[in-house]
Amino acid sequence: MTRINAGIPVPPPGDPTTTVHVDGVALGIESFGDEDAPLVLLAGGTTMLSWPDALCERLAAAGRRAVRYDLRDSGTSTTADPEAPGYTLRGLAADAAALVDALGGRPAHLAGIGVAGMVAQVAVLDHPDAFSALTLVGTRAVAPGPPDDDLPDHDRATMSRLFARPLPDWGDREAVAEFAAAGAEILGDDPVAARATAARVWDRTPGTAPPVQAANQLGMVFSRLDCRPRWRERLPGIGIPTLVVHGRRDRFFPVGNGEAIAREIPGARLLVLEEAATALPETAVGEVAEAMLRLG
Repeated sequence: MTRINAGIPVPPPGDPTTTVHVDGVALGIESFGDEDAPLVLLAGGTTMLSWPDALCERLAAAGRRAVRYDLRDSGTSTTADPEAPGYTLRGLAADAAALVDALGGRPAHLAGIGVAGMVAQVAVLDHPDAFSALTLVGTRAVAPGPPDDDLPDHDRATMSRLFARPLPDWGDREAVAEFAAAGAEILGDDPVAARATAARVWDRTPGTAPPVQAANQLGMVFSRLDCRPRWRERLPGIGIPTLVVHGRRDRFFPVGNGEAIAREIPGARLLVLEEAATALPETAVGEVAEAMLRLG
């Protein structure tokens, strides 16, 4: 992996991964496709591996430059103190806009999955000139914590099972992978895929300190962010083509959350994946890629 400054954002030939420095932070990225092609920026939720390899490859094959990246305190991005993040949701949104500029891709198609879908919503609201299209996958329009009264909350029985489990030894790669697989089964996701992804995340995590590994595997740093002010009321102001993708069987952010976003963003298209839960399954990659490409 090559570390570079924002003035030299393109990784060397044969190395699709690098670290781009923007506004004083390092953001780990992986690039697919021609560097001169229209940019699709994929914000990880919280690591870039939330976006399947196959989706990035599909976008690249269709003439896009797909760049997935790690949020702060995850993957190869700047890691400070995941238990006390010194930044806000709006700071993460600013990272996305700054990364587009560093990559020379303005305006870009921005995509966010899970908690990164919250980042993406705020990014297009705060930095509208940086983005030409928006894709939101498995997310909601309010910050971590209790949702608005009209939005479905996490499935209680599922959450009880999920959080009743003892945490693994974060220094044990196999234990972490097994923990992820068991959690995926509870959520209705593919445990085999979750195990493989967790092992890859573990391999990319800088060190085995429990808070750092937990931040990478669970994204718990996100629950400690300052996510004010609310942005849901601003959604009607989004004026770019928008795709909202949600799994019908999502028990973490039930599908009503995606339906609400699609209602409130003018002209948004809602794509409900009938067999999907929280993660984006390989079987849905083709359909999602085609829907994203139709946005431009």
